[in-house]
Amino acid sequence: MEPPLPTTVSTCTSETARGKHVFNIAGYHLHKGMGAGESIRSATFAVGGYDWCVRYYPYGDISRDCRGYVSVYLELLTRDAEVRADYVFRLIDNSGSALPSVVRRFTSKYTPVDPDEDPDGYGANKFMKQSELASYLRDDRLVIECEVKVINAKTKTEVQDVPPSDLPNHLGKLLDGKRGADVTFEVEGEVFSAHNSQDYARYAIAPVFDAQLYGPLSDAGAMSKNIIVKDMEPPVFKALLHFIYTDSLPAMDDADDGESEDMVKHLLVAADRYAMDRMKMMCEDILCKSLDVETAATTLALADQHHCSKLKDACVEYILSSNRLNAVVASREYAHLKRSCPALMFDVFERATKSRKI
Repeated sequence: MEPPLPTTVSTCTSETARGKHVFNIAGYHLHKGMGAGESIRSATFAVGGYDWCVRYYPYGDISRDCRGYVSVYLELLTRDAEVRADYVFRLIDNSGSALPSVVRRFTSKYTPVDPDEDPDGYGANKFMKQSELASYLRDDRLVIECEVKVINAKTKTEVQDVPPSDLPNHLGKLLDGKRGADVTFEVEGEVFSAHNSQDYARYAIAPVFDAQLYGPLSDAGAMSKNIIVKDMEPPVFKALLHFIYTDSLPAMDDADDGESEDMVKHLLVAADRYAMDRMKMMCEDILCKSLDVETAATTLALADQHHCSKLKDACVEYILSSNRLNAVVASREYAHLKRSCPALMFDVFERATKSRKI
């Protein structure tokens, strides 16, 4: 039986976002001589979670018969977006007041503008006659105010956490209470009870201890009731059973950092021994985050021995970064590693040599 999936609940609420951008075109006379279809673009601004800009054509948009007019458009820059919005263009006089006589309001359903496509519908191709525009220039400056109201702003989603499944807790209590236990494991004289007939445990326990539970193929029907586990300490086996039942590592709050790290290393070895890939990856991740100068060498050897490529790369990167190599070489763990795994240290120094050449 697969473990339960985490569940969340989301609530979608519609939003309306408003924003205003002021496009200040200084030195207006410098734009004289621009051709029809040539535009001046404002800076990018954001409203409703989307990026926009104002595009102004002093001599009109060439895609329409705009001779004698200026054109102004609101352009949606966000890719792969579809937006509903209202927008208003105003000219602002020298005192900063909007001139209501030139207000233009439009409503449109936007998709991003393609420069090769006709942008009509995003603004006004005949915004104002060029002959009338001169009366709105102040100190050779034209100020265009664009107000945008995004009707369908990017969805605001509120995620509410649903209490997690308590199945692991129930299974943990099942393990602790020993009720219905039908198989025992003996580890260095300490006995642990487990379940091979419970629905969940049958799928969890059996694959890990298949050979010990059912014996050789010639006697596949006879299930062993007591299993001797060698080369493992009782606390490690207890933590292993905890993971099998609850799909989580046991809490190690009472242990100091060194004891906690040692336990994780033992669990990594157990996970590799019993082909428990998820547990092995979790242990790798913890050890990657707890590397230090004193233990980097031994952790590297552990990673190499149990084929943990991610952990091995993390160890090598840690040792070679920030001039830690000398400190690692001076540690007692390195001296042991040098005697027991000379080929592994050769690999580290080879990588260091290559990194210096780069």
